[in-house]
Amino acid sequence: MARKKIALIGGGQIGGILALLAAQRELGDIVMLDIPEKESMCKGKMLDIAESAGVLGFDVSVTGTSNYDDIAGADVVIVTAGLPRKPGMSRDDLLDINVKIISDVAKNVKIQAPRAFCIIVTNPLDSMVYAFQKVSGFPKHRVCGMAGVLDTSRFQTFVAMEMRVSVKDVSAVVLGGHGPTMVPLTRFCTVGGLPLTQVMTAAKIEAISARTREAGTEIVNLLGNGSAFVSPAASAIAMAESFLLDQRRVLPAAALLSGEYGIDGYFIGVPVVIGAKGIEKVVKLKLHRDEQEALMKSVDAVKGAVADVDKRI
Repeated sequence: MARKKIALIGGGQIGGILALLAAQRELGDIVMLDIPEKESMCKGKMLDIAESAGVLGFDVSVTGTSNYDDIAGADVVIVTAGLPRKPGMSRDDLLDINVKIISDVAKNVKIQAPRAFCIIVTNPLDSMVYAFQKVSGFPKHRVCGMAGVLDTSRFQTFVAMEMRVSVKDVSAVVLGGHGPTMVPLTRFCTVGGLPLTQVMTAAKIEAISARTREAGTEIVNLLGNGSAFVSPAASAIAMAESFLLDQRRVLPAAALLSGEYGIDGYFIGVPVVIGAKGIEKVVKLKLHRDEQEALMKSVDAVKGAVADVDKRI
């Protein structure tokens, strides 16, 4: 049986980690694409990964290119192309240039990989995935944004760090837009099966929730030049793997909602089932009034960015 094909659009820091993780897991043959000016860098990065195969023991093809013809027939497309955030820059500051980039990517993916499952990582996430879906015209079950997996992982990590326990025993979910209005559902978080509210003070829970909302900015400020790249890549690979292997994992992702949670026509982070058909189901949680209000506040923030996208495409 032919191997699956994974197209990575964008050859930056996230793209490199995506390629390495996908190769290590042998999820399929991998093609990294960037603009012609960066083709040599792409080829060098992918050759470097290829030369690690003897040590890491993977057996897939990894190549770099600037020609969209080379992603023809891709089963999964992960888009990281765009300007990264810099210190003092919000996700919304990126909108102008990145919507142009995403629109061009969407047009080319529609031609070369019309049946691909597409995962958008480019910021501002919620509006960029909206732009990609609108320009490509792909059905909603084949387009999603990588946000909830990352936000949830950050929340889990901070809880585990605070309690000095294994992150494997922390279960959580974060809803909403990928930004400062995201909604960590602390009521649903457990540590070893115990509700977080029973093992941690309300003050510490709120501090961890606040840190989760600003986690991306914290990394941007620490790096000084660039933004998070390992954790976003790992999150996108978890989504791609669930699709390629039909794992049907329940993962929070930015999905296009059609009435779920009282939201219609926007990509918002909610728990979904990802399997061989893409977004196979939106998992509906019964929210308390304050949780629903916080989610709608997050939606309002996304609406503003989406309105700006509609003016540009």
